Amino acid sequence: MKRVGVFKTIISLILWPLAILVFLLLVGIYLLLRLFINPITLFPFVRVACRIMMVTAGQWLQIEGNIPNKKGQPYLYLFNHESMFDPFMLAGSVKHYITAVGANFQFSYPVWGFLIKRYGAIPIKRKKLDDAIHSLDMAEEAIRNGISFIISPEGTRTLSGKMGPFKKGAFHVAMNTGVTIVPVGLIGAYKAKKKMDWRLRPGILTIRFGELITWEEYKDMDLDSLRELVRNKITDLIYQ
Repeated sequence: MKRVGVFKTIISLILWPLAILVFLLLVGIYLLLRLFINPITLFPFVRVACRIMMVTAGQWLQIEGNIPNKKGQPYLYLFNHESMFDPFMLAGSVKHYITAVGANFQFSYPVWGFLIKRYGAIPIKRKKLDDAIHSLDMAEEAIRNGISFIISPEGTRTLSGKMGPFKKGAFHVAMNTGVTIVPVGLIGAYKAKKKMDWRLRPGILTIRFGELITWEEYKDMDLDSLRELVRNKITDLIYQ
């Protein structure tokens, strides 16, 4: 086990500088293009950039299941939150523009915060109910305008590798908009980069897209039933 730990440390010391350098280069290109091009038109660049980022961090993306057709938008992609790689896996797989609701503190980070603001992500203050509700209202309005979102019902990354409890926010958004839900299972991201460990572990990141859950299928459900349905579907995707 000690040798494995030493190997991970050495690999990480090589991969992190490379990944950071490539990230800064890609961010610079994106922000430059963003001066002239809107985020939706720029999404193909984002998709390729996310894949490049994963490769430079020692990860290979494997896609399973049917990626939803962009003509059926908007979608609400709900996924298990394993790692910092999660948004890269989703944006590197989906074939149309998606944005997200993110923790407010992320928007204060140098480079990353400015990037996600320019990209179109919506900040949310999880501990302040009124602000959180306002953020979800903004997400609902965007969905009504045809914009697809990714949201982790857990709200934060797992510390154990297992899914945590699902919060209600994402399901309120679904109930209020009638958006088509896409269950997504992420596998391998927790091992690749754990929240409390700075080291990277090279490997395969697998993303599995489940069957769509349309408004017709859940319109007569209560919120808790919908939450349980989605949780079961994501669990099946992870362990199939």
